[in-house]
Amino acid sequence: MAGIALLAFVIFQRLAELVYARANTTRLLAAGGIEHEAKHYGLIVAVHTAWIASLLWFAPQRPVNMIFLGIYILLQVFRLWIFASLGRRWTTRIIIVPGEKLVAKGPYKYFRHPNYMVVIGEIACLPMVFGLWKIALLFSLLNAVVLFIRIRAEETALHPLR
Repeated sequence: MAGIALLAFVIFQRLAELVYARANTTRLLAAGGIEHEAKHYGLIVAVHTAWIASLLWFAPQRPVNMIFLGIYILLQVFRLWIFASLGRRWTTRIIIVPGEKLVAKGPYKYFRHPNYMVVIGEIACLPMVFGLWKIALLFSLLNAVVLFIRIRAEETALHPLR
């Protein structure tokens, strides 16, 4: 039962993030923002959807590993720090508003892509909460491919601001 509750929380969290991202995207575009490299976005959605679907299929009846659950919770705290630092600029898309500067506070003071660090941790850690190391490995590899594409696109878009 704990597994089902955790997965329900993760799904709710992801959906809430998408609503927040959509609102921010709309606002940024209305402020003159320009979306960059949108063509790979569907790949990101596909990998994350398949990851959650695989967990829904394999995880609900498995025991919960409290150590990995603790790590996952720490990742969520880090995610909240990222949201607080980016504020209304957080989105799932690459949108640059001309004239705005890069965020250089919070975790962005120390890391270029802290959100992706959290995503890497989540994709590896959440399956391990349920002892699903093969899912952790498979989706970590798929996520590595996605992030290779995404980070290159983001770096290209952000280059003029650096």
